[in-house]
Amino acid sequence: MMELTSRQRARLRGMANSLDTILYVGKEGIGENLIAQADSALEARELIKGKVQENAPVTSREAAEEIARAARAEVVQVIGSRFVLYRESHTIDRDKRIKLD
Repeated sequence: MMELTSRQRARLRGMANSLDTILYVGKEGIGENLIAQADSALEARELIKGKVQENAPVTSREAAEEIARAARAEVVQVIGSRFVLYRESHTIDRDKRIKLD
């Protein structure tokens, strides 16, 4: 997994501002279903936003890092209860992928 540069991270943060939250960590914490959901969402979109509910047993930082590790993604940002993850897709056409350069 490549490490994101600060410039790439800043670009992804800007792109994430307009994203809807699609991943929710609730009181069950992080299970196989959540990891599978994150994995398929990353493959389809490359950049996803998640939220950790108040009743979750993990912090947003812990959730972001655990999901990123399991889904082979990069943590772009963690602010409050929200987090953003990125992973380059291998199924999206090359010209439609997020350009990080």
